[in-house]
Amino acid sequence: MQDEEVLAEFRASKALLEGHFLLSSGRHSPHYLQCARVLMDPGRASRLAMALAGKLPRDVRKEIAKVVSPAMGGVIIGHEMGRALGVEAMFVERPTGTFELRRGFALAPGDKVLLVEDVVTTGLSSREAIAAIGQAGGEVIAAAALVDRSAGAVDLGVPFYPLIALNFPSYAADELPPELAAIPAVKPGSRAQA
Repeated sequence: MQDEEVLAEFRASKALLEGHFLLSSGRHSPHYLQCARVLMDPGRASRLAMALAGKLPRDVRKEIAKVVSPAMGGVIIGHEMGRALGVEAMFVERPTGTFELRRGFALAPGDKVLLVEDVVTTGLSSREAIAAIGQAGGEVIAAAALVDRSAGAVDLGVPFYPLIALNFPSYAADELPPELAAIPAVKPGSRAQA
């Protein structure tokens, strides 16, 4: 899938929003990708996951024993990646503020894991999820995401394979351009701000 085809999927599902958004990273942006909308169609979610699985090198795909994604945003794409790769998919969640496996999910010591996200901006959630997977006995050998909002700048400590890398600007609260500062910020994500 080419970048324009990926963006066409987001546009078709009205998942590419414009305005003033407060991202889960705490940064502000004039663009927001609502991955929940693009993934609500099972056929579209499957196509995107197959395209993302195709971005993984063959030797990495062969090693993956489990897919783990962070709740909430990564659950659907993580499940679809598990289907695309023919492995079990599970998720970590933050019941007390720190990612952990729950609901009977478990990793065998040394399980090779693919971390799957919907969108990566700063990589903070991904790094926290990778740490939780390590504490649970798994070894994250690679990470994948539908969208890399860092435009290739993020370092997750493992090879990272996004379906598409976008360079939508984002700003700290004290760096807002006047045209963005003039619009009230909307927080469309699922994670509470720190």
